[in-house]
Amino acid sequence: MSAHPLRICLAASGGGHLRQLLDLESVWGRHDHFFVTTDFALGRSVAAHHRVHFVAEYGFGMWHQRKRWVMITRSSYNFFQSARVILRERPQLVITTGAAAIFWTIVLARLFGARLVSIESFARVESPSVYGKLARRFADHLIVQSAKLKVHWPEAEVFDPLRVLDKRRPAKEALAFITVGALTPFDRMVEGVLALKAAGGLPERLVVQTGRASSVKADVGTDIDICESLDFNDIQALLKRTDLVICHGGTGSIITALREGCRVVAMPRRFELGEAFDSHQNEIIDAFAARGLLERVDNVADLEAAIARVRARHPQSATTDPAELRAYLTKLIAALPVQRAGQKSVRKYRDCGVQHQSHQREA
Repeated sequence: MSAHPLRICLAASGGGHLRQLLDLESVWGRHDHFFVTTDFALGRSVAAHHRVHFVAEYGFGMWHQRKRWVMITRSSYNFFQSARVILRERPQLVITTGAAAIFWTIVLARLFGARLVSIESFARVESPSVYGKLARRFADHLIVQSAKLKVHWPEAEVFDPLRVLDKRRPAKEALAFITVGALTPFDRMVEGVLALKAAGGLPERLVVQTGRASSVKADVGTDIDICESLDFNDIQALLKRTDLVICHGGTGSIITALREGCRVVAMPRRFELGEAFDSHQNEIIDAFAARGLLERVDNVADLEAAIARVRARHPQSATTDPAELRAYLTKLIAALPVQRAGQKSVRKYRDCGVQHQSHQREA
């Protein structure tokens, strides 16, 4: 580790972006650190144990969804929130996994002399994100988690953390967890699941997480529990007992379920229906499906058939193991020159001499 601990800003939107930073705790945990994230369930869970600053949520895709005034308003508010955080904290290093909600944080931190390590999201398999393209302009060090992205960014380091596990599946209950992730509702999927339940196609007890501002209405019976959000620790405990997970195509939701040996059916959010800021969930689901880790379903009419297929095969377990990335970042941080908080940085990272062999994702 560095002889002089740094002040590190850990910047990520809620959901899978934030979970990826939590997996790197052995890197940043020994230094003075704080988080910048959005005010959702996982962020609040992190705030119980770490110093956290919340900023307004927005996405670049809002521009294409004709939500331009909303985007401008939230982005402006986010700018002033981020400025207050950076002026107060004066980080020396920022580690970020995206996305839009922390863009002003990284720009302002960079302006005040912080070094920037930009890790393109694990969700990006085939092509870089809009956020990643912008962050690349400011990054001292660029990391991707899919070998295919090297075509776009030849200078990037590749660390693919996906690992299929060969382990015995724990005993499961007749329980299905339906989750839309940490950020926005996905009523099309949830309503389809509830309709299938009403028709007798899902005999299990259901726990349904709908997201904020969902319009889903249902008569809650003895075997259906509906909530807007769940604490991340509660989700992990629930998944240990859960046999079937039906979720959106978010990496956090998928990986968390696969770690506990759950059968997974995933439905991608569709940009053209206003369910997401882009169509990157197609890439995510296809990458997992190619490894036989889940069943993909695009339409609610095909949900029952997808569930039947996933029940008919032996469930696989998988996880993300960022050990190589942790080692790389630890060595990179140790090589940083001692720098007073707020001091302007004019030098780029030098080659830290880290050698690794990437375990590249098959897709």
